[in-house]
Amino acid sequence: MAVSKAPKPIFVCAECGATTSRWVGKCPDCGAWNSMEETVQSPEPARSGNGATPAPRSPAVRLSELETPSYIRSGTGMGELDRVLGGGLVEGSVVLISGEPGIGKSTILLQISAHLSSSRRVLYVTGEESGGQIRLRYNRLGIKGDEIFLLTETNTDAILGECRRISPDVIVIDSVQTLYSERFSSAPGSVTQVREGALAFITYAKTEGAAVFLVGHVNKEGGISGPKMLEHMVDAVLYFEGERTQAYRIIRATKNRYGSTNEIGVFEMSDRGLVEIPNPSEVLISERPKSVSGSCAGCILEGSRPLITEIQTLVTGTVYAVPKRTSDGFDYNRLGLLLAVLERRLGLRFSQNDVYLNIAGGLRLDEPAADLSVAMALISGITDRALPDDLIAFGEVGLSGEVRAVPRAEYRVKEAVRLGFTTIVVPKRQKKKDLAVPDGVKLVGVSSLYEVLPFLIKKKDGEDAT
Repeated sequence: MAVSKAPKPIFVCAECGATTSRWVGKCPDCGAWNSMEETVQSPEPARSGNGATPAPRSPAVRLSELETPSYIRSGTGMGELDRVLGGGLVEGSVVLISGEPGIGKSTILLQISAHLSSSRRVLYVTGEESGGQIRLRYNRLGIKGDEIFLLTETNTDAILGECRRISPDVIVIDSVQTLYSERFSSAPGSVTQVREGALAFITYAKTEGAAVFLVGHVNKEGGISGPKMLEHMVDAVLYFEGERTQAYRIIRATKNRYGSTNEIGVFEMSDRGLVEIPNPSEVLISERPKSVSGSCAGCILEGSRPLITEIQTLVTGTVYAVPKRTSDGFDYNRLGLLLAVLERRLGLRFSQNDVYLNIAGGLRLDEPAADLSVAMALISGITDRALPDDLIAFGEVGLSGEVRAVPRAEYRVKEAVRLGFTTIVVPKRQKKKDLAVPDGVKLVGVSSLYEVLPFLIKKKDGEDAT
């Protein structure tokens, strides 16, 4: 009589998924520290005695013979979120949404649930809050929804049983790190529990056609906690960005099987929940001060949307042996590169000054097109001469101080004209493309940083601007 072997414990890296037979402090594959978590190895399936190859569940077919799928999308009630999702929520899809604690994940999901409940049955599962807490938020947001069912449960099997009973069209799991199954001995939040819990709801979504939202916690590095494979298992991964002390929130897609990953959604946190901002450029520059040195307007592209924001810099004499550099919303290493170019090519002594850079509104600029506006703000800050309030600039800056062309300049120019800017500084190569501007708008092409110096407003009468 064969004796079944007890499951063998193994250790799995939460970052890369590598396995070891014993605990080690450093992952041998990816080098992450303290990332090994104990789990139980699943028993291998029994092999057939005759060694026959099992038949596939579905035979191989020609790709040209397959029918093109028609995904059914539902509006979430928030155009900004629909933009990020690629046009709405797809039936049978699984969306993982993550962000810092208190950023507004539960709030926006409750607002979405209220809208979807007008035509769908929604099951909201919470493992972190009580029913009374959810009801208080429900009342505070002033939302209505008769087809929202609330379940306070963390057992995966019990949740799936309730799903089969009421057959919801939309399921919200808040959060996936609280799920556990009694079939596994590890604690909730472990690699095994998170992986198996997510897989159970992914399977349910694909077989029953229900759309599933999974809320994921973030680790201290800002990534989604749990196994890295969790992001590969789901259909879309959305990140909530922003500071809890600021009003603006940004939803960005880092993965989307049903749409683009370049779009963003902009929201404002209010006492009535998250309010979408369809024209974020107007909001981002609405409080821009007039005639102040160290400030310049710039334009970046997020997907198909041009965004205009204010770059603020403060340059002041240092009291330290090594000057201080602080950057909020702009890559620190890119700032160091631009400072080196300005010091070497224009002779501006940033090495004797502390430099502080801030992107107003909490936005993050990752596109090289922001280089020119950042450089002009730095020049304005160190010379203490303001740029014209109606000036906006965009372009990439090279190590020789040259200004390079950026993609889709016509979209940026159109957005700048719409918001009332009358002087638009662009790379000279793109001005030759005859970008269309209305009367009263001046399009200026520059080929190097030397050519932006005349734009600085004189500080005193008779003082040379350069």
